[in-house]
Amino acid sequence: MDDEQRYRAVSSRDSRFDGVFYTGVRTTGIYCRPSCPAVTPRRENVLFYRSAAAAQESGYRACKRCRPDTVPGSAEWNVRADVVGRAIRLINDGAVDRGGVGALARDLGYSERQLHRLLTVEVGAGPLALARTERAHTARILVETTDLPMADTAFAAGFASVRQFNETMRAVYDRSPTRMRADADGAATSTGAGTLSLRLPYRGTIDSAGMLAFLGERAVPGVEEYVDGVYRRTLRLPHGPATVELSPATDPARAGGHVLCRLWLTEPRDLAGAVRRCRSLLDLDADPEAVAETLGPDPLLGPVLRRRPGVRAPGHVDPAELTVRAVLGQQVSVRAARTLAGRLVERFGEPLLRPDGGLTHTFPSPEALAAADPTGLSIPVARGRALVGVAEAVADGRVDLGPGCDRDEAERRLVELRGIGPWTARYVRMRGLGDPDVFLESDLGVRKALERAGRPFTPAAARRDARAWSPWRSYATHLLWASLGDEPGTPEDEAPRKGRDERRERR
Repeated sequence: MDDEQRYRAVSSRDSRFDGVFYTGVRTTGIYCRPSCPAVTPRRENVLFYRSAAAAQESGYRACKRCRPDTVPGSAEWNVRADVVGRAIRLINDGAVDRGGVGALARDLGYSERQLHRLLTVEVGAGPLALARTERAHTARILVETTDLPMADTAFAAGFASVRQFNETMRAVYDRSPTRMRADADGAATSTGAGTLSLRLPYRGTIDSAGMLAFLGERAVPGVEEYVDGVYRRTLRLPHGPATVELSPATDPARAGGHVLCRLWLTEPRDLAGAVRRCRSLLDLDADPEAVAETLGPDPLLGPVLRRRPGVRAPGHVDPAELTVRAVLGQQVSVRAARTLAGRLVERFGEPLLRPDGGLTHTFPSPEALAAADPTGLSIPVARGRALVGVAEAVADGRVDLGPGCDRDEAERRLVELRGIGPWTARYVRMRGLGDPDVFLESDLGVRKALERAGRPFTPAAARRDARAWSPWRSYATHLLWASLGDEPGTPEDEAPRKGRDERRERR
């Protein structure tokens, strides 16, 4: 988009671009989201920024009316796999707060100077400014939704001092934290010690009920549960375990709504990481309009998309967990895989100090599984060795599945492991790493959907035809599964066949 197109989007208050860019108004000194309901400023008074951090670095404060820091993130960072996209995902996960800019740069293989230059060119702000914006957003949630003392709030949000916290909040929001707490409008409310109830925004429409059901059908006993349309699970976070409850959007057909989220945290410092994991799980930063623009005209996918508007590509809260579950589910049904995973959780998972209904454990860590005996896992020994092998590779860093990983490198290293073939690695890339452009051409469900539509099937032909669906081939995969019914075959269902094929290929 050029600036004239951006201004037209602002003039029409187009919410599709919330989070994609921000407007700074010279005459007021504030920055807004494109859909701000205030009177549209004159064109000569408007500047455009790629990030909220860039607007704040230029001296603008957040609009109190449209609250631009509460919009969904840009879908661009899910699509992009370059160093800027990886850096944004790491910063959003709190990497700068945990290890500083130097550690962030080392993780990405760049110098601090190179990284600062790349981010400034692309988004108008360096890593410190981007991290500062994330800290301010986390602090705003804690200020407005909890009764934590302000000093505790400051350190929980990642600030180095109370003074820095107060100065940043005044600069960004033009109000003191005490005034913000007094003015809180109840959009999110504290419901007890360590508990937050908040709303996770998304753009466009969303099939939230279908997506939660997709997750519920695969719920592992002890770690997940799905009751009356509400999905709940445990999280393993840097400062302790947590649980989350996700409820469908109250009006999923209304553009720009919210998914309801309740979090029980051991430490408030984990708020930003927990929210990021929930957003990735539900693919809330997706751009359904862009997906529909590419896939809607397709004669096969278009009708399915119109029956299921707002389709998302469900991700996962922990790529390492997803990888273990994919390996564990080989050669068994989804129901049997859930049973096996439940046994694994019972033996190697970390028990919660306070079990909550059906939630009793966090999923076993890679370190715990790496120390397991592959012959005593109640699964075939070859599969047990594959499971322990992938856990060891993740635990010792040979395979990086973190938010800033190189997706190509992660896929390559997974395939190098014994018992992990191309299908499994690409499935992990699609769901665990949140890549929106993965097509599982060798998947049995995909093959059935294409054959039912009268398209002659070979993996090579399917891969060639799917090029027209880029960069949204992960969504195309989900739509093909949906065309067979309500999410019929699942990746875990197909894993047995893929496991046999992959071993045959390796031999």
